Amino acid sequence: MRFEIIVSLFATAIISAVLTPFVRRLAFKVGAVDEPTARRVNKIPMPTMGGLAIFLAFNFAIFFLLRDQIPTRQLWGIFGGECLIVLTGIIDDIFVLKPYQKMIGISLAAIEVFIFAGVRMTTLTIPFVGTIGLGWLSFPITYLWIAAITNAINLIDGLDGLATGVSIIALFTTGVTGLFFLPTPNVYTVIMIFTLAAAEIGFLPYNFFPARIYLGDTGALFIGFMISVFSLSGLKNATFISVIIPVMILGVPITDTVFAMLRRILNKESISHADKRHLHHRLMQMGLTHRQTVFVIYGISLIFSFIALLYPISPIWGSVLLTIGILIGLELFVEAIGLVGRDRRPFLNWIQKIVTSTTSKEASDRLENEREKREIRHMKQKQMDKKNKKNQD
Repeated sequence: MRFEIIVSLFATAIISAVLTPFVRRLAFKVGAVDEPTARRVNKIPMPTMGGLAIFLAFNFAIFFLLRDQIPTRQLWGIFGGECLIVLTGIIDDIFVLKPYQKMIGISLAAIEVFIFAGVRMTTLTIPFVGTIGLGWLSFPITYLWIAAITNAINLIDGLDGLATGVSIIALFTTGVTGLFFLPTPNVYTVIMIFTLAAAEIGFLPYNFFPARIYLGDTGALFIGFMISVFSLSGLKNATFISVIIPVMILGVPITDTVFAMLRRILNKESISHADKRHLHHRLMQMGLTHRQTVFVIYGISLIFSFIALLYPISPIWGSVLLTIGILIGLELFVEAIGLVGRDRRPFLNWIQKIVTSTTSKEASDRLENEREKREIRHMKQKQMDKKNKKNQD
């Protein structure tokens, strides 16, 4: 990477850090303020819309410092989508949009980059099958990819510095993967990835616990949208490895989103229903402090990122075994912390039955007693949760 690009990245971080205090004041003036509620962790009114500083710093660098590195079509095509998604976030931070209204903004941004920037998935290579042309399926698959990842980043923005830090880790891993492993001629995508990471680094000191400004939907939607666009830039002709790598890099937000949807479906709730049972909520309910929870999730993100870097150097059978092992480990972790529900532990219960059947009668009785005590505690906690929910309503 050339020296002037590295200097531009440092300048981007500084510009973001300088802009953030001004955006903070602007947020107070326009009413983009997060008031304390039962679902919020902040105890005082907190300015949101912090993502505007990241957006401005990123685009200043792209249009003025790194202009020669970005093709014109991609530059303006992606910028159009950025403006739509940031405008959606700003409106939501000030007036609070309904979920379907936010989806309209996300949809318009996805359509814009599909048409004008050529960001799309056109073919898919499946091991032992071959290459499949997606044809008309290219648009719905591209749209679902952008919508899913954009919302996934938005969902984990629940603690100070959480979404910012996790996305920085994801961006650096994506940039390294694109720079060294994936055979793509789109070097400009790697430059844009590192530029966005630099803009977030400049913002992070203001956003980390105790935060002085939140990303808001302006930032969470913008970052999620850009990560989805960047990952698609390397997926035009997708293979099993090129698809699994960004999914693995974004393991934390994707896991939280998938199991949140599953939890709400099993509880017969709307998928868009807000609750306090996300990954960060569960870790804090287990006794971790705000800061500890953020660092634990950073650690989990780093583990996912390290695993993602193993895929390009693994044979296909190794990638398959690696994926199976990750899915098993992920299921055990999710059940252990009760991400879907404290009483939904099919895999752990199955393991417990096997262990019970191979132990002595005395040990079996002890395990059974412990299980009964755990169920009693769970019933009491469930009753308490219902009571708290009733009080909140």
